Formats: sequence, structure tokens, C-alpha cells
Amino acid sequence: MAPPRTGKKPGETREHRERRERFERARRDSLRPSDDSVIILYGWHTVTAALRNPARRLRKLLATENAARRLIEEGIKLDQAPEIVRGSDIEARLEPDAVHQGLYLEADPLPAATIEDLPATGTVLVLDQITDPHNVGAILRSAAAFGVAAVVTTARHSPEATGVLAKAASGALEHVALVTIQNLARGMEELRGRGFQLIGLDSEGDADLAAAPLRAPLALVLGAEGKGLRELTRTTCDLVARVDLPGAIASLNVSNAAAVALYVATRKLADRSK
Repeated sequence: MAPPRTGKKPGETREHRERRERFERARRDSLRPSDDSVIILYGWHTVTAALRNPARRLRKLLATENAARRLIEEGIKLDQAPEIVRGSDIEARLEPDAVHQGLYLEADPLPAATIEDLPATGTVLVLDQITDPHNVGAILRSAAAFGVAAVVTTARHSPEATGVLAKAASGALEHVALVTIQNLARGMEELRGRGFQLIGLDSEGDADLAAAPLRAPLALVLGAEGKGLRELTRTTCDLVARVDLPGAIASLNVSNAAAVALYVATRKLADRSK
């Protein structure tokens, strides 16, 4: 296994390490797009999902020889040929230890969706200040797997839909609408006005989600790691529910909790519709 590209090297002083890291950061920034609105996608599933999405406007595609060959073998149509580069050329543009699998894409964000655009059917997820891009990406991936219409989050205290988040989402950004709002409580009231039932999720919730009277359209509201749901978010919900677990640990990582809650809610709504 290759050693990490950063970290202390043998005989390296702290001063030398900090100087080297500043140099690498400056070089990485110089290779990134000058337009701040352009997003960066990398990794096989993330990039190929974007390439297959006609709504995604592409700017620049870099690929290693092996990745370019695989694109052809899998019949992925490209509007223009990728720029063939070495893996190290892609690594130079990304954060340390990013797994790019030979593909790097610069693209425009997808058209912004609003709550008014959402169909008043099915299920949406609402995120209350979840800031970890790995968690939000994993939540988006679960949302795509369960056919969730949208993930609603706030403009502040949430990560951008690029880089690490997009990689963790593994292509889900192309399938699940990401709705960004200014005020979460007002956004939740908009969802209620459109007929959504608002169910907050908390390990100490009042009811077991599996026994709660769920109905569609449904909005499941998740709080941040550690802090959970904020008080205003909690009081805006119609009900705060928990997922009862049989083991010694009563709570899950928020992305795992989202997946389990979606499974429980999906089964329950399906049974109700029979």
C-alpha cells in the first residue's frame, strides 16, 4: 500500500512539514477552477452518474488511460473526449487521500430546486444543521436507494454539494433533488402547508417510529451528530419518534439512522397503502 501523500516524513521538522503543506495547498488551489460556482466531482460512480445526467452541464473531464478505456467499454456516451492524464495529475487537484479512481470532473451545479417544486407525495428528508459532508453524502445515497424525492437543508451550516460530499453520495446527487432553504422552521411549515407530515427523529423520541401513525407525504427530520434536533425544529415537528434498537447502544450515526428510519417508514407506508 502506498504511503499517504501528507503527514510527517522521516527527519522532517514541524516547520518543514507546515511549509510543505502550505505549498501543496497553494498548488492544489491553483489547479482548481477559478469560477467558485463550478463543483468538483471525482470517483467512478459519482462522475459516471453525472456523465449520464442530461441536466448536468459539464466543464472539464480528466481521466486516466484505464478509466477512459472503461468509459468506452461500459458504453458511456461523452459529448467530448476526456483529457488523458496520470493519476498523480488528478491527485494534485484533490484533498489528500481522496479516492478518485481515475476520474475527475468539473461541472455546473444542477438547477436549484425549491419546496414548491416537490411533488406532495412520497417521502423527503430534512436535515437540521448536519455539517459533515461524509454524513450528508451517505444520507443522499440512502435517499436515492429508497426513492426519496428530495433532501432539504439550509444554506448555512451545511456542506456544499461537491467534493467529499459528492463522492460519499456515490452518484445520488444526480437522482435526489437537493433543496436549499434559508430558514429551516419556515421551510418545514411550507412542507406542512403542502400536506407533509413532519416526523423528527431522536433516540429519546416520544414514540417508536415502527408504531407511529405515519402517512404520506412524509418528511423525516434528522438532527446533527451530538446536538440532535434544535428546540425550534423539534417543536415544529408533528411528532418526534425514535428507532428502537435491540442492542446495548441506543443510538446510531446520523447517516445510519437515516437509512434505518427510511426502511421502517417505507415498509410502514407500503403496508398502509395495501
